[in-house]
Amino acid sequence: MTNDRPESPPRPGRETGSRPGSETRSRSGSEAAPRPGGDPPLPPPSGGEPPLPPSSGDGPPAPPRSTSELPALTKSPFDSDTFTFATFVTVGRGPDLALAVVWILARAGMLLLLVRDDLGIGGVGREVGLYQYWYGQFAAGTFPPGDAMWQYPPGAGLVVMAPGLLPWLTYFKAFVALTLLADAVVTLALARADSARLTHGAWIWVCGLPLLLHLPLARYDVQTTALAVLALLALGARSTAAHRLGGALAGIGAMVKVWPALALIGTPRGRTTREAWTAAAVTVLVLLATLALLFSESLGFLRQQGGRGIQIESLGGTALAVARATGAWSGRVDFRYGAFEYVGPYVSTLGHLALLLTVLAFGWLLLWRLQAHRWTPATPLDAALAAVLLFTVTSRVISPQYMIWLIGLAAVCLTSRDTVMRPVALLLLPAAALSSLAYPVLYADVVDGTATGLAVMVLRNGLLLAAALLAARRLWTSTATPDAE
Repeated sequence: MTNDRPESPPRPGRETGSRPGSETRSRSGSEAAPRPGGDPPLPPPSGGEPPLPPSSGDGPPAPPRSTSELPALTKSPFDSDTFTFATFVTVGRGPDLALAVVWILARAGMLLLLVRDDLGIGGVGREVGLYQYWYGQFAAGTFPPGDAMWQYPPGAGLVVMAPGLLPWLTYFKAFVALTLLADAVVTLALARADSARLTHGAWIWVCGLPLLLHLPLARYDVQTTALAVLALLALGARSTAAHRLGGALAGIGAMVKVWPALALIGTPRGRTTREAWTAAAVTVLVLLATLALLFSESLGFLRQQGGRGIQIESLGGTALAVARATGAWSGRVDFRYGAFEYVGPYVSTLGHLALLLTVLAFGWLLLWRLQAHRWTPATPLDAALAAVLLFTVTSRVISPQYMIWLIGLAAVCLTSRDTVMRPVALLLLPAAALSSLAYPVLYADVVDGTATGLAVMVLRNGLLLAAALLAARRLWTSTATPDAE
């Protein structure tokens, strides 16, 4: 679905509410009215408790709320009947100062690494140069014709063209600036969803993304992840408009990089699903038709995707690397379709097996949705993470930027205390760190299949496989198993 590659082979080597007790209570008789002569109102009866408000006649008055009651945990930025853009950008009490400071320092470090761009194999930022080349193709009114490296749905062209909105900057600077803006929007949205400071979603995002070093700033996956995160948060709101917005955002994301469509797999049955899925379908059709009218070759990416082989960083690639190291397989590494892939015996069979596993994963998700009978506020979030993990580990390609998606989805899961994905999120953090070792730090070792490169890939892909299986198991047991007697 995406490439992680240099352009040339590597160098070897409450709703706001009043607090309990602050309500203004109406009192009758001498309890509320001043006494003749200007005396102040009589104090409440002795005993330390203020009188309860009078009953409306429909039943006994509700007991006063306990001061130890927990506040709402996952207030969506879109959770309003008449939400506006201002509603979204207003972040309740705002992110903690510590969160903001860590974000600034971490992103400054990522920028410094990108400016130097000499870590390991180097050349991480060259991908932006490729985007700039494609930008010239779009300016001529066409998607990249016959370009083996263009393997993205047509909506990706919108992201590639977006730096043109900042003409006073070079393309590279504008792209990085927009990526940082998308990163900041995700941080604000996650912090807003956790306004009670009882979960850690924003921290997972802020601290997890730098584990990938400077790579997130030179790929458009942060923008794609932002669409999925905002879609999931919108789907958690109550209003019809928010559900439709969530569906539309997921639809745009699907047109940019396919996988954000999986954000809708866990929507609650009934009205929410109808509203979100309809909005997503309409958005995809309108966007596809518009791009097809404005540009030629809008579906050319399908030819390139169909010819992909087994990338060296995928699970299948790791299996071939182990077989090659033990002398059981005689294939080689080749630079094809903008990435390093294995070429040789059984590669085609392994590629077909990966596609079959992807189909089986999709079938399992459909079975889960039919069998699930318990829904919590976290279920749509947990289902999205489990689905993307399953599609990642069964893919013929696992580029390091895929970890951006997984960190973002893990972060949005952790905005809810009802989530069952905390252990999964913890597995993804070391997997992200190992991904940055695999590319760019030790990429020459990974390509050459040295013991060091092989160890990194076995550990990283082992963690991803464990995370996918654990996510699927926890999703099923929390929603689809029979209730305990």
